[in-house]
Amino acid sequence: MTSTFLLIGHLILLIPLFSAEECIVCDYFVLVGEPTAISCPVITLPALHSDYNMTWYKNGSNTPITTEKNARIHVRKGLLWFIPATLEDSGLYECEVRGLNRSNQKTINLKVFKNDNGLCFNGKMKYEQVVNSANIGNIICPDLENFKDEDNVKPEVHWYKECKPGFLEDKRFVLAEGENAVLIHNVSVQDKGNYTCRMVYTYMGKQYNVSRTMSLVVKESPLQMRPEFIYPKNNTIEVELGSHVVMECNVSSGINSLIPYWEVNDGYVDDFDSTYREQFYEKGMPHGITVAGTKFNISKVKVKDYAYKFFCHFIYESQQFTSYIKLEPPAQNIQGYLIGGGVSLVFLVFVTLIIYKIFKIDIVLWYRNSCHPFLGEKASDGKIYDAYVLYPKNRESCLYSSDIFALKILPEVLERQCGYNLFIFGRNDLPGEAVISIADEKIRQSRRVIVILVPEPSCYSILEDASEKHLAMYNALIQDGIKVILIELEKIHDYTNMPESIKYIKQKYGAIRWKGDFSERSHSASTRFWKKVRYHMPSRKRGSSSGFHLLP
Repeated sequence: MTSTFLLIGHLILLIPLFSAEECIVCDYFVLVGEPTAISCPVITLPALHSDYNMTWYKNGSNTPITTEKNARIHVRKGLLWFIPATLEDSGLYECEVRGLNRSNQKTINLKVFKNDNGLCFNGKMKYEQVVNSANIGNIICPDLENFKDEDNVKPEVHWYKECKPGFLEDKRFVLAEGENAVLIHNVSVQDKGNYTCRMVYTYMGKQYNVSRTMSLVVKESPLQMRPEFIYPKNNTIEVELGSHVVMECNVSSGINSLIPYWEVNDGYVDDFDSTYREQFYEKGMPHGITVAGTKFNISKVKVKDYAYKFFCHFIYESQQFTSYIKLEPPAQNIQGYLIGGGVSLVFLVFVTLIIYKIFKIDIVLWYRNSCHPFLGEKASDGKIYDAYVLYPKNRESCLYSSDIFALKILPEVLERQCGYNLFIFGRNDLPGEAVISIADEKIRQSRRVIVILVPEPSCYSILEDASEKHLAMYNALIQDGIKVILIELEKIHDYTNMPESIKYIKQKYGAIRWKGDFSERSHSASTRFWKKVRYHMPSRKRGSSSGFHLLP
């Protein structure tokens, strides 16, 4: 019975010794010329038990590695030692552990490397260590526990950053007593880099360098931001009476367990109205920010809700922070009326302008006929004639009856029907009078000048043959600023051969084209052509002696 319990006890002791490891082939690396000690990954206890033994082999060899301490490669206290390692030592090694009735073995891959040119380390053979910024971090020089001198004392460790000494002069870096580590106070991103620890190991009277290089990675810690209100911001909102409102309070911070709460009328909202039920929530945001909030529903806004401010509070570092929101009934919206009125006014003006542009002539003529009797008498301008008529005398080669239009149709409409007083050259002048003086005088005594044009320049003898008269008329137009009415008896496409005075008048005032014939139907003052002529004529009250009724 006793032997059975002993057997069970031995098996219990062996269970952790043969625990499964994650690595199938475990990697080790060492700088050429430095010693290293490799432990078997199968062994988990600090010392070998008497009921099992361990053997190391070079891969592919059945000969165990020697335990002679003088050998460069030997096994000592279960560790495989290389004192020192050479490039030829790179390769696979096996450790085999045998127990009472079972065995286990593990393969080790050793890589002996050289440093990069000009550096004290190899960029691919480093221990990666991670610390957080704004905290206390440490840099550990690993795997030095087996390198004690012959008096079992740990040698002194020297530190370098990027292969240069002196970084320990920064007071934030402190050597950890009794440990192969450096403490960093208030870690910053600038502390990242390659740190090398180096010591001297003495064995059998010879000294060997032992070094490790750590790649330090600094992760930025989330900012410790003070809590602040996202909403409300001591503001008011307009809500309709009886409407539904969600009252929400949000606080952003870099800490958890911050609890905002609502108060109104110096009490909790639940006490103010039993239908108000607060709901607390918390959301995690990027960069370590937390949003804490509380909300409650007002299903129907009452009159009493307008009377008080709703305060949201939270407590941080024994201090209370507060922000409020106030409900207000909406103000009367006159903006819609203003916009509607403005749009209507603009539309009315636009339509009025269009109507005026289309019916401008009819409106002006109607105004003259309807409102002229009610207007006071104007002061005399010293003019005798309403218009001075200048027309080309008809020649045998001309196809246009300008004489008929000027001497018959024009007086019939403007004088008899409309009451204007015309001076027609060739009708009102006396034989033997000087042409230049008569033209100059009568033009100055007229309010308008009517010039009748025909397409053939040869028919325009009144200006072409009498250059003095042409000059007098042109000077009168320029000096006195008399308005000129050009009437084309037919469409004139080209004014190139016209006198310069006619070109000037055409460019400045334009022309009215006669589209009628010499029948009585074309003698009515209400036709479109005569309305245009009357529009350009001065305003004049129709003489009472006229027996005709003037149509607009």
